[in-house]
Amino acid sequence: MIRSLLQQSQKLKLAISNFDFLSPLLFRLILAPTMIIAGFNKLNLGNTDVSLFSRLLADESVVSWFGNTEWGLGLPFPDLLAFLAGWTEFLGGWLLLLGLLTRLVSIPLIFTMLVAITSVHWHNGWFAIAPSSGDSSPARVLSWFNIESAQQSLENSIEVSQRLSKINEIIETHGFPGYLLEKGSVAILNNGIEFAAIYLAMLLSLLFTGAGRFVSLDYWIFKRFN
Repeated sequence: MIRSLLQQSQKLKLAISNFDFLSPLLFRLILAPTMIIAGFNKLNLGNTDVSLFSRLLADESVVSWFGNTEWGLGLPFPDLLAFLAGWTEFLGGWLLLLGLLTRLVSIPLIFTMLVAITSVHWHNGWFAIAPSSGDSSPARVLSWFNIESAQQSLENSIEVSQRLSKINEIIETHGFPGYLLEKGSVAILNNGIEFAAIYLAMLLSLLFTGAGRFVSLDYWIFKRFN
């Protein structure tokens, strides 16, 4: 039986090998716009009221956020780090979209995600959006193994649900529910590491596998010169 399963697995691997470019392509298409706009917003590229040189530098508000120890990240050399982060994300995003130098550009983007995880999101826990139901929260699976933080997350979901109910009551009574809820229900931002960790996993995959065949410049360049 085990031998049969292994044979079937090998046959499946051969059958789908022609489509192995889809995963890195999807990762690139997800990551590229996210990185491009993140870098764009850190830089002055859209500000036509400043000089060309100033537009190449990081936005002053971003620099202040990088360096401030009270309400910001409290990082050293905020001007330099904001500049590097902005251009790494902006240019790196375009290179990912094209599938050009994918492995090389993944390295500084991975470092950027690690900094974001440890300095911006870590103290907020895992979830980017606070789950309002313990029944559908992934923390429930971890709670089966008596992990204390998972149980705390489930308790937090109860409190989140109570607050959302109160918010919806206020909107129904005093607000404009038809307008306010037209585009979607209310959610509570937790700002945890979830999205940054997912982006990190995607970048690690691209680092190890490359941009994929057929739909990347890396593939055609290496094919030409190999």
